[in-house]
Amino acid sequence: MSRRNFLRQTAILSSAALLRPALSWASADPFPVVRVPEAQRKFRSKAVEDAIAAVQKGVKDPEMAWLFNNCFPNTLDTTVEYTSENGRPDTYVITGDIDAMWLRDSTAQVSPYLQLVAKDKDLQHLIAGVINHQVKCIHKDPYANAFYKDENKRGEWASDITDMKPGIHERKWEIDSLCYPIRLAYLYWKKTGDTSPFDTAWKESIALTLKTFREQQRKNGPGPYTFQRTTSWATDGVPLAGYGYPVKPVGLICSTFRPSDDATIFPFLIPSNFFAVVSLRQAAEILTAQKLDASLAAECRALATEVENALKKYAVTTHPQFGKVYAFEVNGFGSFNLMDDANVPSLLSLPYLGAVSPNDPIYANTRKMILSSENPFHFSGKAGKGIGSPHTGMDRIWPISLVMQGLTSKSETEIRECLRILKSCHAGKGFMHESFHKDDPAQFTRSWFAWANTIFGEFIWKVFNERPHLLQ
Repeated sequence: MSRRNFLRQTAILSSAALLRPALSWASADPFPVVRVPEAQRKFRSKAVEDAIAAVQKGVKDPEMAWLFNNCFPNTLDTTVEYTSENGRPDTYVITGDIDAMWLRDSTAQVSPYLQLVAKDKDLQHLIAGVINHQVKCIHKDPYANAFYKDENKRGEWASDITDMKPGIHERKWEIDSLCYPIRLAYLYWKKTGDTSPFDTAWKESIALTLKTFREQQRKNGPGPYTFQRTTSWATDGVPLAGYGYPVKPVGLICSTFRPSDDATIFPFLIPSNFFAVVSLRQAAEILTAQKLDASLAAECRALATEVENALKKYAVTTHPQFGKVYAFEVNGFGSFNLMDDANVPSLLSLPYLGAVSPNDPIYANTRKMILSSENPFHFSGKAGKGIGSPHTGMDRIWPISLVMQGLTSKSETEIRECLRILKSCHAGKGFMHESFHKDDPAQFTRSWFAWANTIFGEFIWKVFNERPHLLQ
């Protein structure tokens, strides 16, 4: 079992988490200070502190205001290492209880702060530093998903059979690992207008992304990437010499692993292919606007169109109860897997990523399916109901999926219910966890998981600004 899975299954408290006192609802103060002491915080943003103050003043529910105070700044408080060399920012971001930087997590951890950068140049520079560091990671190995700050450190799994280079924590090929850096760069550009990250190295990272996507269409054979690991954890291994089960080359892109870091069953992972379409077009827009490389921009658009057309042909199947729905995985031969996973990209998150319209009738049908018992990883119990993941086993609901359900919902009743469950699932700790048992929030995994904390803050901030009555 990998260290990441070990941490998830045993819910071990990290040394940093021990800085936070255990809570007791019998204590005199039901909402004691659990945020990292100011002197120990990694980065301070005035704009984030102002947002916290606004919520504390404007939200009458003291527990929800307390949770926002703890969770929203958690990435900045505990996970970032910001430096600047010759005026060029660089930011390394760990996930929390694992001292490594995932391309996916690092984007998801800092992107909620983009809405505040107009009031905080230091925060803007920190996020630019994340973009710059991600580019360096992609140049190191576009097939890797997680990296160390120490470029000489090697991944801890001696049992891995793959091309592990120094500085790489884990080498699991996931489409979203190359989409998320584009998403961050694009949203940063749109919000700030700053073009300083878009240098030659950034352009070359897009060329590497395009090359990798094309290789994983597998039109000319299985490609250069394989992954095997000696483990009893089934989802950490890849069958058939590390290439995965066969696919028919129909234009979709193979993803050997899901954004949960679990191996796919059928390698055409549909949510990630949708994400790739969006990301390729965003990259092309930047390349064109900045006059970086018209030819590369055209190639990105062409691949996006090819994948989009393949999705229309192969991603949709018919469910006997819900009608036409998006499958979670397919192989191009007609096989499909109907489910959804809590990790993003997911089918639930497609509107959040800009991949489909919330009014898309197929998405609407899919949403109903995956939020029902027809999704084998949708769980309902005494503590709440929501989508989980094979990664944490049965009967465990993920706060990230509840946040995503709320962020993509148009129903105030549904949003209110997501808020209710989220407020009740922190087990008295004051932070979001990776997962909690459907009948007992005290049974949770990962006490320090910054992505879950920050995206919870994003959800609360959105509701506070758009539907404040739901927080009263």
